[in-house]
Amino acid sequence: MCSLKEAVFILEQRGRTIDIKTLRTITYHFANKARDAQKSELVLTSQNVAGKRCAVSLDGGRIRVRKTKKGKKTTKNRRRFNADWREPKLLHIWLLDDDGTICNSFAPWIDGTMKGPDAVFMLLAYYLTAIGITMAKQVLFIADGAPWIWNRIPDLIIQVGLDPTKVRQMVDWYHAVEHLNVVASLRKGWNQKRRRQWVSRQTRYLWTGQNEEAVKAVREIIRGRNSKLINREMSYFEGNQLRMQYAKARNCKLPIGSGPMESAIRRVINLRMKGNGIFWLEENAEAMIMLRSFYKAGRWNDLFHLATTAVVNGKEVN
Repeated sequence: MCSLKEAVFILEQRGRTIDIKTLRTITYHFANKARDAQKSELVLTSQNVAGKRCAVSLDGGRIRVRKTKKGKKTTKNRRRFNADWREPKLLHIWLLDDDGTICNSFAPWIDGTMKGPDAVFMLLAYYLTAIGITMAKQVLFIADGAPWIWNRIPDLIIQVGLDPTKVRQMVDWYHAVEHLNVVASLRKGWNQKRRRQWVSRQTRYLWTGQNEEAVKAVREIIRGRNSKLINREMSYFEGNQLRMQYAKARNCKLPIGSGPMESAIRRVINLRMKGNGIFWLEENAEAMIMLRSFYKAGRWNDLFHLATTAVVNGKEVN
């Protein structure tokens, strides 16, 4: 729900009266039990992806995390706190139809964590193993150009036993075009029309598979400049050049955008956990991310299985 208060109201309409503190306790306990089951490597009752094409994406959102300040309390005897921005990491796994669109007969896997890149990649390895990713026909990793993602993909491929010949890596098309606009804005002396023309030309190069020409043009436009932003843009295009094979991807009926991942960030994080006056304790944010992820993916039964099943002497006990 949009809030615990709203959930209490809905339960009351269904004849189940509960106070908000009790509901909060049950909610977080439920999520923590499910996460503990994952750590004990409880096997998920999952659809198998044998012979199918699979897309995998990762990204980060933004929420504010509450941490108590040391020192005096307020005049109302309340603890002061900081509310710094933090980036929860989310993963998204979905199947592709033959035409490259989302396969609606397979509910996606969505999950996330507040514990950083290594933790979300551990989660990703868990899910990929659960769905039998080694038997997939083809696996597409598609995301923006964040180094924390692409630097870990090679080790993940080895960890889950993927055949590298089945794997494709793709930088989201719309992020690439956005970075072209950033590069054009860094060119001093150009008016708006000249910048638009340059971006249009490089976009056409990327679209038609001439990404070497686009990278060459980026290199020429910022040659001799040493600002941090310019170097970052140069690293982006040089480091991701092989992940910008958009013409080949279209010929293979593969998506070139990570729209499902962006949608997951919006539905799981932005619509519930991000907003004016919303601050989270880190452990509560971790629990809510898991609950929202499974609910929005249509996999509440899987979450219930995780939360209500324990592994004792290698056997599942409800």
